[in-house]
Amino acid sequence: MWRDAVDQTRLRAPASFDQWFSGVQFDGLGDGVLGLTARDEFVRDWVKKHFLPALLDQIQEQLGDGGLQVRWRIQTKLDDPISEAKPPEAEPAVERPRRLESKSPPPRSGPRASDGETPRAGVSEMLNPKQTFGNFVVGPSNELAYAAANASAGGGGRRYNPLFLCGGTGLGKTHLMHAIAHQMVIDRANVRIVYVSAERFTNEFIESLQHHRMEEFRTRYRDECDLLLLDDIQFLAGRDQTQEEFFHTFNALRDADKPIVVTSDKYPHELQRMPERLVSRFTSGLVADIQVPQLETRVAIVKKKAEIEGIPLADDVAHLLAQKIKSNVRELEGTLIRLAAKSSLTGRPIDIDFAQQELAATTPRRAQVMSVADIQNAVCRHFRLSSAELLSKDRHKSVAFARQVAMYLCRQRLKCSFPELGRAFGNRDHTTVMSAVRRVEQLRKKDPEVDAHLEAIAERLAASDD
Repeated sequence: MWRDAVDQTRLRAPASFDQWFSGVQFDGLGDGVLGLTARDEFVRDWVKKHFLPALLDQIQEQLGDGGLQVRWRIQTKLDDPISEAKPPEAEPAVERPRRLESKSPPPRSGPRASDGETPRAGVSEMLNPKQTFGNFVVGPSNELAYAAANASAGGGGRRYNPLFLCGGTGLGKTHLMHAIAHQMVIDRANVRIVYVSAERFTNEFIESLQHHRMEEFRTRYRDECDLLLLDDIQFLAGRDQTQEEFFHTFNALRDADKPIVVTSDKYPHELQRMPERLVSRFTSGLVADIQVPQLETRVAIVKKKAEIEGIPLADDVAHLLAQKIKSNVRELEGTLIRLAAKSSLTGRPIDIDFAQQELAATTPRRAQVMSVADIQNAVCRHFRLSSAELLSKDRHKSVAFARQVAMYLCRQRLKCSFPELGRAFGNRDHTTVMSAVRRVEQLRKKDPEVDAHLEAIAERLAASDD
């Protein structure tokens, strides 16, 4: 029974299983108790979180009814480990306390005693243990980004270098970055990962210039880096010297065939004040966008979050949350956590009545979520065009301008992707939509009449929401 359960569980992730269970020993199974010994608390906690539930399910299927308890011991030296693979080296990075906000880089190798500095936090201090590939809910809105990220982490498929992940706030870009790092650490215990924000990269560059440590800076980012994860690349805009340094860092890593993953809230060609040669580097690999998830995916996301956090969540409540919160996964998950906290404090179950009451009390009144069709109709009424004219191939100046305004408003208000908008406007190419959005943005700066048109259409949209 035990061996069958081990074999079935191992099939889920053989390499990872062998690595971690080389630090676990089977002590016995009887009287509803499974005895296990772990090499240390770190291995015990990792196995409990990532493998034990599946293992217990396999055993329970064979035992039938009745609960199963697990009794752990800690013993540095194991007589008969479950796997003979090399155990993970002391405290791999992914399970220490971590703070994402800092996004601080790894410490410099071999800091000198005379430095008088506190070593900087490594990637270990930043990774969120819950943001793994296993906890990422895949749907039509993010399946390309997920597959590409998985390939970058060595999970199979063609690896694109660089991988450029783009999408709005709270849609999962950072989750995929963390998942890549987690997987790389599992597969290669000694892998050297640098995970920073563009803001942090800039600050370090400036500090290195000031203290004459550019060689040290370049060594860490180029020679002592096996994987570069750089978040929010749009913040390099207008920083010429930092862009120049990043350009050469990028080239050095790619020439050495070291993976580079970059995130942004914009497509490469939308990045303002970014040199063309850098933009072309971003598009030389794969640009994968993450769009707003559809209802079914949002339901799956909130249910997955509830499962991870141990929150009892009925299907009708999950659907309610997914229907009310549409554009931001982070907000959706945060609302669930808030409901769970209120439930715990008040002793009320998270049922549909409780959820509706709390959402009404805590969620500010919003305009009804509009669609592309709503904006198209408002633009048509304002410019006195038919829907057929707006979506046609007519290039007359007045029709083309109305079409560009509609595309601009859809992009600004709905955060739709360019390919999605291209399909909604008569199956046009996404570059046409990008050009339209840029043109309206430029016109707004120099032509007050354009702003007047946009305000009038905004009023129409607001009136239709009331």
